[in-house]
Amino acid sequence: MGNLRGWRGVLRRNIRAWSWRGIALGVACATPLAAAAAQRDAQGHAWWQHAVFYEVYPRSFGDANNDGLGDLSGITQHLDYLRDLGVDAIWITPCYPSPQVDFGYDVSDYENIAPEYGSLADFDRLQAEAKKRGIRIIFDFVVNHTSDKHPWFLESQASRTNAKRDWYVWRDGKGPTQPPNNWTSIFGGSAWQYDRATQQYYYHAFYPEQPDLNWRNPAVETAMLDVTRWWYTRGVSGFRLDAVNTLFEDPGLRDNPTVPGRNAYGDQNQVRKYDDNLPENHRVLRELRKVTDAHDAVLIGETWTDDVQQLKAYYGANHDEVHMPMDLMFTGLGRVPGGHQRLDAPTFRRHVAAMEASGEWPVYVVSNHDIPRVATRFADGRHDDAIAKAIGAFYLTLRGTPVMYYGEELGMQNNDPQRKEDVRDPIGIKGWPTEKGRDGERTPMQWTAAPDAGFNTGAKPWLPVPPSARTHNAQTEGQDSSSVLSLYKAVLKLRHENPAVREGGYVPLNEGDPYVMSYLRRYRDDAVLVVINMSGEDRTATFDLSAQGLRGAAGRPIIQSAASGDLSSVKLGPYGIFIADVKTAP
Repeated sequence: MGNLRGWRGVLRRNIRAWSWRGIALGVACATPLAAAAAQRDAQGHAWWQHAVFYEVYPRSFGDANNDGLGDLSGITQHLDYLRDLGVDAIWITPCYPSPQVDFGYDVSDYENIAPEYGSLADFDRLQAEAKKRGIRIIFDFVVNHTSDKHPWFLESQASRTNAKRDWYVWRDGKGPTQPPNNWTSIFGGSAWQYDRATQQYYYHAFYPEQPDLNWRNPAVETAMLDVTRWWYTRGVSGFRLDAVNTLFEDPGLRDNPTVPGRNAYGDQNQVRKYDDNLPENHRVLRELRKVTDAHDAVLIGETWTDDVQQLKAYYGANHDEVHMPMDLMFTGLGRVPGGHQRLDAPTFRRHVAAMEASGEWPVYVVSNHDIPRVATRFADGRHDDAIAKAIGAFYLTLRGTPVMYYGEELGMQNNDPQRKEDVRDPIGIKGWPTEKGRDGERTPMQWTAAPDAGFNTGAKPWLPVPPSARTHNAQTEGQDSSSVLSLYKAVLKLRHENPAVREGGYVPLNEGDPYVMSYLRRYRDDAVLVVINMSGEDRTATFDLSAQGLRGAAGRPIIQSAASGDLSSVKLGPYGIFIADVKTAP
């Protein structure tokens, strides 16, 4: 659902929004445990530690049948582009049958493909073609709730004595028109919906059309794990599990504490103490880990928090929970009044240092389908492309695993609706104008300068394409060596081929510099120097690499953007980038 609590709108008005966020996670690849061990390289790294993940929003990526909506065949058509970009795994957001109240995060059948996206045969074709190109497919799996049209819920709703009644969270109200407690939905209003036929309320953390499953019922856990096994047999390489932080609720249904202020929907702000991030969630993570450890797989957590130690907890005390909780803190770092962000070397440096000190394997994310695009959040109107390049060069050269968002490599920006009647996202419809929804970051992928950016061959896309698509598209940028796309390709090529960037540690340099972010990636005798100007002014950075034990070091620039120099002194233009290979004298 995208587990939306964080960056914008209603969420900007929620006190402690970051700490309320929970976790969603994914699993990858279904091969025996022996094969999983074989997938580790000579340094003991698993495949996912070297992989580049790429999120695809299927409605917006490619429209093969020209009906205005993207589909699985549209993804298949563009696999060569993803391979050439340097993508190793595609995370596809939900494409199961669904009433589409929340664009697929309300699932009515976990074991099929929504007809608007294609068929199981189309999925099999996508899976086979991706495998030929060395690309893994990760599915989104909505584990917290189903659609109210799912057969399980229809049975549960039929009567109080139905065998599946306890598969969902049903409770008596405080009175005929009073819900059991004060909990509010993430999407506004009470989290309880009254059912007149059975005269009880059911709980929904999100929309009323998304009733929460009762994970305290062992039958629910068994059924949901069986769904993952079903998809494994079809060759899916894993799952990103949605909204795992909301799996459990306080059995006593205690009221959440309230705090001053109201959100975009008019609800009293709450500290989500009793309906979010309960300790029982970790037990489920451990159960999921047991299933995952029987395969060549990885658990990736969508973990919203501004606390590195809280993030660290999701790895598990015995490293038996999530392999890689997503670090989404870059979606908030450097924020200035008005909700915008700016590149800030000291802030970013401190955060990377904290992640390094945690001793865990980071997963860096700067954009996804629930928050404005990174190129929009950091844009200054003068150096937008240079800023997009600087962000990519920075987080793609850090130790850890990156998760990209489609179009990020083009410098795609938001195309937000200007009128309520143009909004498609229910969040924006309900919260307008305070909350305009998530349509802006979900617009069609920009493939060419043709009408509608080559998304299809003439049908009106489900969301409008911005005028900037004429210059910011894969075809045009692919022919321009100075484009954002060319920079991303160069950095991803370096990431795959250079041992220091693949395997090496992170060594910060010039830690007192307020404008320039500099560091080494070191592995044995290999090193790469990364220098990024995080300001809109010309800067110079000087280095003494002998202080890092690199005596007699020589090197050559690998990637330069608005920069020049050598290993001792680098001149950088606004948001300039200098990346050099470093060799020590024999």
